[in-house]
Amino acid sequence: MAELATIARPYAEALFKSSQADLNGTSQWLDALAAVAGNPQLLQYAGNPKVTDRQVFDLICGVVREPLPQPAQNFLRTVIQNGRLGALPEIAAQFRAMKNAQSGASDAVVYSAFPIPAERLGEVAQTLERRFGRRLNVTVQEDSSLIGGIRVVVGDEVLDTSVKARLEQMKVALTA
Repeated sequence: MAELATIARPYAEALFKSSQADLNGTSQWLDALAAVAGNPQLLQYAGNPKVTDRQVFDLICGVVREPLPQPAQNFLRTVIQNGRLGALPEIAAQFRAMKNAQSGASDAVVYSAFPIPAERLGEVAQTLERRFGRRLNVTVQEDSSLIGGIRVVVGDEVLDTSVKARLEQMKVALTA
């Protein structure tokens, strides 16, 4: 994936520099575009030589829930014209990393076997921020295979307090 990261870097840097006035707004529409561009069927459609750039642009704009601001439309047109639609998820990831580095925060994904209520998520986020020693942008994903507890991924750090992990630890201890 080094090639994809190399392709995405100039786009992410240019977008980051040009959107300093509204990083949060840019991040929102960029994440929406990245989610759509991550669809393999869309990439196959866009790769069809009979399909025009305008048709791809119109399809993506139709799928995105909210109307795209003019800078987003211009960025999307540039990415499509340069044949870099497949790099859009990586562009969004690199943009998010630059934004986090500027604000001193990190992205954290909390995997939970069950939905976490909003008020409880705030408590979990505060505890995790103390544990990891930095501000976190917390998102939650359900993973029923955990059975119970949570698994937290912050960059390359993992905190696993799930029942599944504890059962694996017991299995290793009993078979050793």
